[in-house]
Amino acid sequence: MGAGPVWLLTDASMDAHHAPGHPERPDRREAAAAGVRDAAGDRLREVPCEAATPAEVGAVHTSAYLAQLADLDVRGGGWLDPDTYLAPGSVPAAHLAAGATLQAARAAVDGAAEIAFAVVRPPGHHAAAGRGSGFCLLNNVAIAVAGLRADGRVRRVAVVDWDVHHGDGTQAIFDADAELCYASTHQSPLYPGTGAAVERGSGSGAGTMHNRPLMPGAGDEEFVATWLDDLLPRVEAFAPETLLVSAGYDAHRADPLAHLEVTEAGYRAVAEALGAMSRRLGLRGVALTLEGGYDLAALRASAASTVGGLVVGRGAAP
Repeated sequence: MGAGPVWLLTDASMDAHHAPGHPERPDRREAAAAGVRDAAGDRLREVPCEAATPAEVGAVHTSAYLAQLADLDVRGGGWLDPDTYLAPGSVPAAHLAAGATLQAARAAVDGAAEIAFAVVRPPGHHAAAGRGSGFCLLNNVAIAVAGLRADGRVRRVAVVDWDVHHGDGTQAIFDADAELCYASTHQSPLYPGTGAAVERGSGSGAGTMHNRPLMPGAGDEEFVATWLDDLLPRVEAFAPETLLVSAGYDAHRADPLAHLEVTEAGYRAVAEALGAMSRRLGLRGVALTLEGGYDLAALRASAASTVGGLVVGRGAAP
């Protein structure tokens, strides 16, 4: 392990998803993609993105919600809530984002890529089965999980989410799923107001959700310790067959939408530990999908640090 290719999956057509003045804007995609390129070097492989099929999207989202998106699309766009827009081109962009995330997940499971980073937008982890919110239209990670399972590739999946906002949509979709482990750090109090430590899953999934809220002002020390000493050991004990990362970078100290003080060094330390854990588990690769992150320089540096940390953790030379 440690010497395979680094896949970058991104597509400029996702930039059709755009509302003037909105923080979830097209230049985020290119900033994060540049960070992946910075770190991957000659191991980089840029792979064309394929849109998720209606069946792949419909495995997660309700027909009523998808009809709502289609109706808004026909009418030229609109707003799902005060934060979440749909512009002309947003629906194809969302299907492409979900499909690229599934491609990344398949590549990591199959060993086609050591690291597969879907640098996509719109992001996904706030989207629940029957609604979009928090800048998100389709839940990219959930669609990837469902696709891997439909393929028969894996059953037991771990989702690692270090976005500054709790992934309420992802948690809701998998809350009663005994074969999915969800681990998250996020600022609290902050949108969407979920993700308390007592939220552990329900029914047969009780105990599979691991939420660790961080107070405003927490930085690298708290962030790294929470992952290395608490969350990653819980993920490893779950013994997943694959790892998917909801890679948001709005916990960075430069980000304008939140109040944590994480730096690219913190992301690198957690990524290195995650890579080493994936190696111990015998996993052939790690897949990531872009979530938040709204300062362009911080986004580029953090994406690069994540890829660099995973490369080291997986066993390659720095």
